[in-house]
Amino acid sequence: MKAFFESIAWLFEEILFLPYSFFRELELSSWTLANSVNWVFLVVGFSAMIYWVLQLNLFDKNGEEDKDPSAHSFL
Repeated sequence: MKAFFESIAWLFEEILFLPYSFFRELELSSWTLANSVNWVFLVVGFSAMIYWVLQLNLFDKNGEEDKDPSAHSFL
């Protein structure tokens, strides 16, 4: 049973956390390059939020938005 849990630990430490180790080593040489991943995630998140708000506005203008308080079962 101990070998089973040690194999799970090895899987996570040696395989699945490999990208984190790469960025940890990259940060020592180039802080900007290591943090560029954060900026990519930020741009993707903002783009998704802007798309979502535009879609909500589109449905509201077309009158397809059900604004009745009893429209949702949890209300």
